[in-house]
Amino acid sequence: MAKVITFGEIMLRLAPPGYQRFLQSPSFEATFGGGEANVAVSLSRFGAKAAFVTKLPKNAIGDAAVGELRRQGVCTDLIVRGGDRVGIYYCEKGASQRAGKVVYDRKHSSIAEAQSADFDWNKIFDGAEWFHFTGITPALSPAASAACAAACAEAKKRGMTVSCDLNYRKNLWTPADADKGMRPLMRFVDYLIANEEDAEKVFGVKAEGTDVSTGRISRAGYENVAKKLIADFGCKGVAITLRESHSASDNGWGGMLFTDGGSCFSKTYQVRIVDRVGGGDSFAAALIYALMDERGPQAAIELAAAASCLKHSIEGDFNLIGLDEAEALAAGSGSGRVQR
Repeated sequence: MAKVITFGEIMLRLAPPGYQRFLQSPSFEATFGGGEANVAVSLSRFGAKAAFVTKLPKNAIGDAAVGELRRQGVCTDLIVRGGDRVGIYYCEKGASQRAGKVVYDRKHSSIAEAQSADFDWNKIFDGAEWFHFTGITPALSPAASAACAAACAEAKKRGMTVSCDLNYRKNLWTPADADKGMRPLMRFVDYLIANEEDAEKVFGVKAEGTDVSTGRISRAGYENVAKKLIADFGCKGVAITLRESHSASDNGWGGMLFTDGGSCFSKTYQVRIVDRVGGGDSFAAALIYALMDERGPQAAIELAAAASCLKHSIEGDFNLIGLDEAEALAAGSGSGRVQR
């Protein structure tokens, strides 16, 4: 399978134990995570060749981040070292009717202050066929946005497939800023991935008949969203995760892939959530894997929904499953019985 390059920020994740609130106990559990890094880990665990590109400081925390990626099988040879700090995010998991919370401490991180000239795209893209980024990276800083644009342009010049997960983050930029920052990048994108709110928040494209606050999902509404995005940006396909938010603990979960062949919807899973962070990233990774493996649209969306369903049962950002587990669930093995 061809090599995939992902570009973005990996952060130190600090979370209270279990479902405790911030500083309810005097300790935090320290792990690593971040959109594009999560995608690279999932792809690697599925057996794909995945390389993560970022900039990290030359210190012990930067070394630990690189080491964790290597432990998951991700190629780290293209990571640039320099700058002053690793970004941090604090994650408080929600439960029942109490929503989860994320607090960012990522200003002036090494990747946020990186320049396009820091990255040798000729070297980075040598032998690669797929490039993935998210809307988080351009939101970090004007410099990060410029670097992302340079990467997209170089990828398309080489004939690579480019995918983007919109991943709107209200704590990083406003909808107006997101539209201004993301719209110029869309001309490079072959496959656009979004959640049930992203298209509305970033581009003002709303799914009629849907209310995410009550968990009401309209399939026809999301088909129209995908058609509008394809008409506006010329993408080959649009994938949307469909989350029915019953509470912070219980969600319905599925997805849609719209291509020139029409729309394909996955089965819907009723999920009891252990940790929802990284669910969209695991969806994106499995979709990329299936498309690279030339599986049909229906098989691709089923694998993406199954992999991300399983991620909701795993602590931390990374989806620590194998391809066989996702395929088994996509095929209907969802009883949760102990495997002996």
